[in-house]
Amino acid sequence: MSYPQLLTPEEKLAQGKAGLGIRDVVVLCGSMRFAADMAEVAIEQSVIGALVLKPDCNMKEPHPLWADPVEAEALKARLDDQHKQKIRLADRVIVVGDYIGTSTRSEIAYARELGKPIRYTHPEVAP
Repeated sequence: MSYPQLLTPEEKLAQGKAGLGIRDVVVLCGSMRFAADMAEVAIEQSVIGALVLKPDCNMKEPHPLWADPVEAEALKARLDDQHKQKIRLADRVIVVGDYIGTSTRSEIAYARELGKPIRYTHPEVAP
């Protein structure tokens, strides 16, 4: 008696997205110094039909939610984890900006590990 092959989590996600009619999810990565550029890329991608995921908390700007340095450090770790979740959900990645820092470099490495296609708005900075 043969048993059906179990699906990997990635295959389950792909089937779930297909079943829901979600056909193109893109995640934007990059330094928050390029927040305005990310907003523009998000608009462009939305217009062509992509569901866009991006960082939404610019911790470089003052805000009461990250005013306390201890809380800010814990929040940064949670936001980094959330962004990696967004990368797992995405079909492809767009790296925005002409500078790649430590966090973005880590996100690119993670996306590569997962086999996600990566495009750069400034290809000259691709690691």
